Amino acid sequence: MSVLRLIFNLIWLLCGGLIMGLLWWLVGIVCCVSIIGIPFARSCFVIGELAIWPFGQDVAHRRLLNGQDDIGTGGLGTLGNIIWFVLFGIWLAIGHLFLALAYFITIIGIPFGLQHLKLAMLTPAPIGKTIVSKVAR
Repeated sequence: MSVLRLIFNLIWLLCGGLIMGLLWWLVGIVCCVSIIGIPFARSCFVIGELAIWPFGQDVAHRRLLNGQDDIGTGGLGTLGNIIWFVLFGIWLAIGHLFLALAYFITIIGIPFGLQHLKLAMLTPAPIGKTIVSKVAR
């Protein structure tokens, strides 16, 4: 990992990343209360990791990454994403959008605002997605 990514990730933790990551994990724990919520919880824990350490990582659709469908990338995944958005996704998206707007007000906060926008775009449909490391060029 480059030094710049490490510095950005450490600053990110202090500037809302830790709070949003913990919120993702809290929603994941709430989802684990029922057996039906376990697929939602898995997505919450994976994306919570991205919310805590976003620089140097990106989101990929599992179907494109693996070349095959699984339970989260087919019709059940789509249904799960709809249920997810209605119950939890809208609130996490609002949190990320609020923090993104707060960081866009300042010039120095623009990279952090962009990371919150990346997470806000992921929030409506996290099932079927995974986190991949960006390759340093």
